[in-house]
Amino acid sequence: MIIPIDELDKDTLTNIAESFVLREGTDYGAIEASFEDKVTQVLQSLKSGDTVLVYSELHDSVNIQDKQEYRQADD
Repeated sequence: MIIPIDELDKDTLTNIAESFVLREGTDYGAIEASFEDKVTQVLQSLKSGDTVLVYSELHDSVNIQDKQEYRQADD
C-alpha cells in the first residue's frame, strides 16, 4: 500500500529517508555524496513521484521503491 507522503510529519518522512539511505545506500558514481545529500535526493525523489513510500502489511514495514517497479510488482 502506498503511503501519501503529504500525510506524514516532516520529521517522520526525514527519518524514513535517513533509514533508507543507511540501509540501502545508493550508487552515486565517481562522486561521493554526503549522507545529508543522499537523504535530500531521496526526499526529492519521493516529492517528485519517481519513488513511492510503501507499507507492507506482511512485514509490518515501510520501504521506498521506484514507482515503476512497485507498479510492476503490484500487477
